[in-house]
Amino acid sequence: MKIKSISTIYFILIISLSAQKNYYNILDFGALGDGKTNCTQAINDAIKLASTKGGGTIYFPAGEYLSFTIHLKNKIKLYLDQGAVLIGDSESNGVGYDLPEEDAWYKKFQDFGHSYWRNSLIYGENLNNIAIEGFGMIWGKGLQTYDKPEIIGSGNKAIALKNCFNVTIKDISILHGGHFCLLATGVDNLIIDNVKVDADRDGFDIDCCKNVTISNCIINSPTDDGLCFKSSYALGYARVTENVTVTNCQIYGYDHGTLMDGTFKSEFLDEDPNANHCITGRLKFGTESNGGFKNIAVSNCVFERSRGIAIETADGGTIEDLIFDNITMRDITDTPFFIRLNARMRGPENVPVGTCRRISINNLNVYDVGGRPKSPELGAAMIMGIPGHYIEDLVLNNIRIYFRGGGSKEAIAKDVPQNIDMYPDPYRWHSMPTYGMYFRYVKGLKVSNVVMKYLNIDERPAFILDDVHDATFYNVDSQKGKDAPVFIIKNSEQIKFRDVNGLENKNLGKVELHEL
Repeated sequence: MKIKSISTIYFILIISLSAQKNYYNILDFGALGDGKTNCTQAINDAIKLASTKGGGTIYFPAGEYLSFTIHLKNKIKLYLDQGAVLIGDSESNGVGYDLPEEDAWYKKFQDFGHSYWRNSLIYGENLNNIAIEGFGMIWGKGLQTYDKPEIIGSGNKAIALKNCFNVTIKDISILHGGHFCLLATGVDNLIIDNVKVDADRDGFDIDCCKNVTISNCIINSPTDDGLCFKSSYALGYARVTENVTVTNCQIYGYDHGTLMDGTFKSEFLDEDPNANHCITGRLKFGTESNGGFKNIAVSNCVFERSRGIAIETADGGTIEDLIFDNITMRDITDTPFFIRLNARMRGPENVPVGTCRRISINNLNVYDVGGRPKSPELGAAMIMGIPGHYIEDLVLNNIRIYFRGGGSKEAIAKDVPQNIDMYPDPYRWHSMPTYGMYFRYVKGLKVSNVVMKYLNIDERPAFILDDVHDATFYNVDSQKGKDAPVFIIKNSEQIKFRDVNGLENKNLGKVELHEL
């Protein structure tokens, strides 16, 4: 027994010593966790040595470590232990983060920030098998919230990855991540799990990526998108974002920093006249949409003080096979969901208008949506194509929405602009002629098991259909004002009603204008 015990101890010791060969403590390379000393050189030296040895873990013990750009390499894991804070330092006199890439001819096809990766706190390109893990924090204290290329050495992203695969980001927290807490472009086999984000602007931007899993994350992003999927032209060609799952996540728009300190305050922006645009905290697909979005599932998510869900193709990409299930929302700024196909067409010439089809939204529960001071008559779900280009095969099932309401009868006559070549966003419509759901240029629509109510008296109809073809409404219960219709139907055909509260079962053929 004694021999076996000694053998066991010897075996454990050998394994431990072997593991230490791939374990690099940044303190051993000259880093100081005093919150005053810049540790960029020490951190990058540890990564370089680990890389020459075939990879390993770069260990950050408890402490505060100032740094500029950290260069990831293949088979490297950054591990921030509990109490470790990696702080983005402030540039000074041209000393700071790596300079952004030289301008590419296609940079005009996407927003400025999507064309640059190097001017970041953590940067990696053309890498594989990398990870950022641990229960520590990344604090982008010195990062710029907006793009300021005129400031030499400035940085504006906490983490930026380009053309990488087999990437894991797990358990960390990110506070004030600049323009993007994470910008992942052309990153495949990406796993993000149990990450908390308190963002200045965007939380995660997942652009032109394939095989992505995002789970158990909490994202607070009051003035920009929380979780944003894009398919830009930033790689120099159109690439679809596809095979994505998002599950068990929470997305908020509380005041900056109040997720991380646990206060969840909602004082900032409450009285802002531009609050309908500012309070964001949204899950969005688009606006950059050259490559499109395919095969995506979102489930078991919570939204609060947010702008709900946006699904947009504006630049010629295809959106198809998206499903949303088990989602609850409260205090939604402008619309619970916005599905838009239009033709901004920011990209190479002669690209055709995109397509949008086979989207399902199931088991959605929403309380208190719309009716903010700047746009009191904005709040309806908006599903809109453009002339000649229809949203197709849309399923809305088991949905309950309580709108803030308060709209007047005069709003029914409002001309809803096409905004064909504009940036697609609900606030650009300012108000809608319906309190509930607005459909325009839609084919193959199935709406079932829907309850819609309002918290303040509203004189607008629950539904407006304009140029809608082959639609079925089944088991629908929608509140209505004394003299308001439930439906206004224009230029539509093949509309079926079954078990719609207050209406007889009926089939409508071709309709120019009809109220029910």
